[in-house]
Amino acid sequence: MPLLSPDPAAFPVEPPGDLTDHKGIAAHDQSAFDALDEMVDHWSRPGWSDGARAYYWMLAFRDVPELKELAQQCQEALSPLRLDPVPTEWLHVTLVRVGAPGSVDTAQLRGLADRARALLPETFTVRATPLAGSRGAVRLTLTPWEPLISLHAALVAANASAGLPAKKPTTAFRPHLSLAYNNRPRPAGPVIETVAGLRSLPSVELSVADVQLVELRRCGAEYRWDVLESLPLTLSELADHRPRA
Repeated sequence: MPLLSPDPAAFPVEPPGDLTDHKGIAAHDQSAFDALDEMVDHWSRPGWSDGARAYYWMLAFRDVPELKELAQQCQEALSPLRLDPVPTEWLHVTLVRVGAPGSVDTAQLRGLADRARALLPETFTVRATPLAGSRGAVRLTLTPWEPLISLHAALVAANASAGLPAKKPTTAFRPHLSLAYNNRPRPAGPVIETVAGLRSLPSVELSVADVQLVELRRCGAEYRWDVLESLPLTLSELADHRPRA
């Protein structure tokens, strides 16, 4: 598994010291967010205007009632700030960019999926913990990072073998699940204060059993996607040796 490294374009810039420590990772995410003075407009990104599309690897969580409930509770508390909430049917974790539709064809996507199947790690679970953020969003912390980093590295390797090298290396990956996007430059203080009041909410366990290759598109102040391939992760040894009914 590749080691993470400091990256000024990532958030947090410095990775946590232990990728398996739930409390340590959450505290690291929170302290990085709490140190912000200003937040930026998430939507002011070169090449990502309304209607833009790109192929990505991601994790989608459309059918997890506990996650939807937690997201709605947090978004309701955040509503006075007038952020752009992520609709609960579009909650996701962005992993690796593949490319734009004009530069990647259908045959390349099929080849990429075939290569990824042989590299995917075992199924795993992560904990989604309230609440931290970044320069442009409010988000749930995901822990532990270790299996997410391994999955990211496998997908980066699949991209490279298919001739579609990833823009960002795994060393700069910072796992998270966004709940609301900031839509204008603003002082971070009021957002930090509201977020801090939500940290007593319970975390949610998420099972990661597959990964999606999608065509992601920006629709106004939302992201939506069409799933092109949904690839199952490999069963763990424990699962393989469970007695069958």
